[in-house]
Amino acid sequence: MVSKSIYYQLIFRIIFIVVSALLVAYLYFNQNYLLFGVVCIIFIGQTYGLVYYVNQTNRKIAYFFDAIKNEDFTLRFPEKLSVKSLEELNHSLNMLNSMIQDIHLKKQAQEQYYQEILRQADIGIFTINAKGHILYANPTVQNLLNYRPLNHIKQLRLIDQNLYELFETLEPFENTIYSLGNERGKRELTLKCTPITIEENKLLLVIVHDIQKELDDKETDSWVKLIRVLTHEIMNSITPITSISESILKYYKKGNELATPEAFGELQIKNTAKGLEVIKEQGNDLMSFVQSYRTFLSVPEPDRELIPAKKILEKVKLLLQEYTNTHNIQFEIYCEPENLELYIDEKQMTQILLNLGKNAQQAITGQTNGLIIIHSGIDMQGKKFISVKDNGPGIPPELLDEIFVPFFTTKNTGTGIGLSLSKQIMRLHGGSIRVISNGNTTFTLTFE
Repeated sequence: MVSKSIYYQLIFRIIFIVVSALLVAYLYFNQNYLLFGVVCIIFIGQTYGLVYYVNQTNRKIAYFFDAIKNEDFTLRFPEKLSVKSLEELNHSLNMLNSMIQDIHLKKQAQEQYYQEILRQADIGIFTINAKGHILYANPTVQNLLNYRPLNHIKQLRLIDQNLYELFETLEPFENTIYSLGNERGKRELTLKCTPITIEENKLLLVIVHDIQKELDDKETDSWVKLIRVLTHEIMNSITPITSISESILKYYKKGNELATPEAFGELQIKNTAKGLEVIKEQGNDLMSFVQSYRTFLSVPEPDRELIPAKKILEKVKLLLQEYTNTHNIQFEIYCEPENLELYIDEKQMTQILLNLGKNAQQAITGQTNGLIIIHSGIDMQGKKFISVKDNGPGIPPELLDEIFVPFFTTKNTGTGIGLSLSKQIMRLHGGSIRVISNGNTTFTLTFE
């Protein structure tokens, strides 16, 4: 409506100017100089009026956009004018100004809402621009780092030099666990730095989370599981010893008096000998159990060197070949790429793969079409890995959290330290071991 009114006004004024121009020309050539002068004045006035009208409209629109740019929503144009088109223009500009003001207020309220969420979040969040300036840091991250206010990454040098060096290059990085010590004690922090782009400005979004409580809970849970297993194993060995010792003691002691040699017969001597043999066997089992515990606690630091992945896979296949051949188990190895090398302790890694391979063999023994696949390669995150997969019945879900607990076993034989020892070796290599069991079972060794 406004544009039409202005359009009609311009058309009317231009037509009037054209008519005036033609009339000026006509009067001039007819030498009617008196009327010529009057029409010239009218022509000049109409031209000035058109310029003034356009400038007035443009000036109002320019004022309007300047006010919006400066977030000044107090600007109001008069809506009662003699010129209808300008009145409608002013009304529309005032309406548009009110709408933008409402949107601005809603945006501010939404921004305050999100900022309050970030302030109350129990994870630390801050953003860094390309020059190292910290544009935003919520209270949680300032509490975690025990420094405020955070304005530039150079301030991280005052907190911890190594922490500053982590951000100095202003490059994104994946999850990193960082130990930060200060007067408040030691904190275990997870740090993740992700690139984001806002209004063509490249920023780094940093997430900081204190996992000390989770680690403490996990450690406590691990100790509870370990003590439960240790108690179970020790009681299984001690209970028969106690019971048999009491039975033998009855042969040698009647009440408070010792039995005489004449009271012994051949049966008592045989039973005593059998009992002592059982006590000896249980004692040896307990000693083996303790020795396994000592082995678990004394894993040496890995002597690492670059080893072709294909070489170690072929070595493990050869060591497991006799069992797989006699039990009709198919065994396959894959290495992608062929020249993949791993920086590992060959003996320790062979020990892990043999243990996983034997577990896979036992899982599919007696099964038709049994299959074991050992695969080495590079995952989507660019990390090298070795996976051991079998098509056995899988591990029950309720046992998945228990299998890496030292001395936990579901077998009649074995010490139950194979998987926990493997996890310990992988930790010393700076890697990890994970298991997925959903019909098939896959153990994956990932190297940093």
